Amino acid sequence: MGLSTSVFLGRLGIQHLLVERHAATSTHPRGRGNNVRTMELFRTAGLESRIRGAARTLSGNDGILQVDTLVGARRRWIVGDIAGGMDVSRVSSSDWCLCSQNDLEPVLLEYTRELGADVRFNTELLSFTEHADGVRAEVLDRTTQQTYTVEAGFLVAADGPRSPVRTRLEIGQSGPGELFHNVSVTFRSRKLQAHVGEKRFVVCYVTHPDGEGALLPVDNEEKWVIHVPWYPGRGENLADFTDQRLAAHIRAAVGVPDIDVEITGRAPWHASKRVADRYGAGRVLLAGDSAHEMPPTGAFGSNTGIQDGHNLAWKLAAVLRGWAGLPLLDTYEAERRPVALATGARACAQAADEEHPGFSPAGRNDDPADLMTVALCYRYASGAVVDAPAQRPVVPDSFQLGGEPGSRAPHMWVLREGERISTLDLYERSFVLLAGSGGQKWRTAVEKAGANLGVPVAAYLVGTGPDHDLVPEPDADWAELHGTAEDGAVLVRPDGFVAWRADAAMPDTDRVLTAVLQSVLCRD
Repeated sequence: MGLSTSVFLGRLGIQHLLVERHAATSTHPRGRGNNVRTMELFRTAGLESRIRGAARTLSGNDGILQVDTLVGARRRWIVGDIAGGMDVSRVSSSDWCLCSQNDLEPVLLEYTRELGADVRFNTELLSFTEHADGVRAEVLDRTTQQTYTVEAGFLVAADGPRSPVRTRLEIGQSGPGELFHNVSVTFRSRKLQAHVGEKRFVVCYVTHPDGEGALLPVDNEEKWVIHVPWYPGRGENLADFTDQRLAAHIRAAVGVPDIDVEITGRAPWHASKRVADRYGAGRVLLAGDSAHEMPPTGAFGSNTGIQDGHNLAWKLAAVLRGWAGLPLLDTYEAERRPVALATGARACAQAADEEHPGFSPAGRNDDPADLMTVALCYRYASGAVVDAPAQRPVVPDSFQLGGEPGSRAPHMWVLREGERISTLDLYERSFVLLAGSGGQKWRTAVEKAGANLGVPVAAYLVGTGPDHDLVPEPDADWAELHGTAEDGAVLVRPDGFVAWRADAAMPDTDRVLTAVLQSVLCRD
């Protein structure tokens, strides 16, 4: 989460220091499901092609399979298509991507350094003190054992589920806690691929008692991972998972007693559901696993963390550059904590749906939202949104992206100076106003409001006339897609969420837009 946040800050030109106590990026293949929303963010940041290059080995894998054994007669697709049969190009500029953490992190690291980030491995945060203008931190160089002081405007703690920063702030957590335990085992088998079948899966759940687990491909050829249930409550220790036991377990999962197996690594992990009661205190903010934990099913945890960083980055930039008030940072918790609560609940429901090995849910799953709805349709209600509909769920029951304030702005393919782009590509470094016919008044008004407040804004007129900046594809209606009239307008935040919407033309537009920007940016 720290590297993603670093990328987003770097894209906005914010100087920052990233410290990591480990010696290098992750080496274990985990956290690999990057959902559509996350890939949209990486696309806008200029990273999508690099990430897909690092992920090309698994680019053809899709679906969630359940078997008794790989060679057994019982075989069913729990999820045949991660997108649920949806034509993703109609609703997004991007698509799902399987890129394991050990492949993703080097890409993020290289890019954030290109953007100017100061990244220091083998460096540990020892303590911090907040003062009126910032945070003073004491850090340790674990290589030289020397300590030194760092002064910064803010501290973002993406320091994991056992977050020392959260503990120091005395921030509690809510939720049931630990749900189940697994040992993640990496292994090689040259002959396993022959038993997988024609369709390559994202994950395969094996139900045979002697081989129960979740099997995942690493390279679709000879490198694999299996998550084996671990029951500490029954007295099992990590030392009990010997190479011999694990090899026998894998052979039972495949259903071939003499298949070749070479164990290459193992790491314990604990699936939990917890959310921090607060997302920070003052100038110290929590992100990623330090703020929330949830089961890995649905890949909600890592994506929620990356999207935390994206939400926070533009707000930090706005405050540091003086075009937002400090209270804007309060909207980070107001927006992201409800999302974590909702997605954590959906991750548990997904674990129940998938019958994840080791998980015995207390009740049945009544959550109707599918993966695409959870990934793209979550909504915000905070001081950084004007007129967000009241009393609506954070995640709707069905797929809804209609340009409502607080929702992710709709995707639309358009031509800009002859180049085909998505409207989502416009949202990163400034507020963006979209308008149609008669939109010149809107453009003039938002530019005047931005100049008066010192806030970066951009305006684009959508249509086919000579004065229009964005030409929609045939039969596309930008106003209908965004839930407004042709003479209305939509104001989108730098993170791609709708800040405000005008249903039609109105008088005193510069005054109205000035008031909207002041409200969204929490300025007195």
